[in-house]
Amino acid sequence: MVQASSISNQRLNSIDVLRGVVMIIMALDHVRDFFHVTAATDSPTNLLTTTPILFFTRWITHFCAPTFVFLAGISAFLQGQKRTKKELSIFLMKRGFWLILVEVLIVTLGWTYSPFYSILILQVIWTIGISMIILGILIWLPANVILTGGLLIIFFHNLLDYAEISRHGRVGILWELAHHGNFTSITLVPNHSALIVYSFLPWTGIMMTGYGMGRLFTGNVDSVIRRKILFVVGFSLILIFILLRLMNNYGDSSPWIRQQNSLFTFLSFINFSKYPPSLDYIAVTIGTAMLSLALLDRVSNNTFSFARVFGRVPFFFYIVHIYFIHALTVIFFLLEKYPAKDIAFQKLPFMFRPDRFGFSLPVVYLIWISVLLILYPVCKKYNQYKSRHTYWWLGYI
Repeated sequence: MVQASSISNQRLNSIDVLRGVVMIIMALDHVRDFFHVTAATDSPTNLLTTTPILFFTRWITHFCAPTFVFLAGISAFLQGQKRTKKELSIFLMKRGFWLILVEVLIVTLGWTYSPFYSILILQVIWTIGISMIILGILIWLPANVILTGGLLIIFFHNLLDYAEISRHGRVGILWELAHHGNFTSITLVPNHSALIVYSFLPWTGIMMTGYGMGRLFTGNVDSVIRRKILFVVGFSLILIFILLRLMNNYGDSSPWIRQQNSLFTFLSFINFSKYPPSLDYIAVTIGTAMLSLALLDRVSNNTFSFARVFGRVPFFFYIVHIYFIHALTVIFFLLEKYPAKDIAFQKLPFMFRPDRFGFSLPVVYLIWISVLLILYPVCKKYNQYKSRHTYWWLGYI
């Protein structure tokens, strides 16, 4: 009985550690958004102006959202081992609506610091929310059907690109929300708009796929078989990415092109599309996530404890770190004595973050490390509190 419990904990530990790693990397991207000197005026993946280190600082964070959504699907399946279908369906739909509300009211405020909500930012939390609502409806179907549906979405959603091109990007708001949205601004009422950063359809496919593969993490599956399947599927997805990228046709709306040297040609090759997430993007990120889960499957509970703490309280960390990073931005803004006129939005919808604000990349990394070290004990305390209490609302934070 002790041995079975140990194996179960080890299996779930791999999920917590991987989730924690992607949360840590995600924080780097958000610190860069607020503190890097060119974050408001240029893209770190613009091959005409970027440097390799800046490119990879952004590129490595591409693995965060798809891995997190994939793991959310796995976690939903594991939740179903403790609940009836009806209970799981209700929980997922309630949590989904809660996450959408959090995105609009809490996360948006953290990013903008604007109490007037002139811009509502629909990012990863909203798309996880709507994906959970859809999954809550679909769980009455067999897991194999959900897995097949998720894979079909992942592999064929880029066919919609051709329809969008034929319409010159002029699609309705529902289509924008489902697939086309790429920092698309929608006017709600005068002086208030919604910015669609994440369109939900591909992300729903990722969550459905995670749910369908959740069976691998139950106690009924031998660990050797689980690792073998994860390795085979993970390597297969990365191979699919390489083959599709070499063909340079279907799978991504941004084809790679030869650059001034071999290094930048390679950067172009791996510079896939996240908004919306292309098949190439999903294949390489989810493939890597599966390989990581296979490698972490043998890791003991005491290994990578730093990452595991963040992985145990991802939603709490996500909310707190946004507000904390923005608060640091305000402090630096005041210390640098920027004029009051620079408080308002400029190119980025972040108050107290003027276009010319920011520091070099080494300073960005220093701030990132400081944020993690400061928030680690906070997250650890909350994780301890959560593990000792069973209040219903803890399932939503």
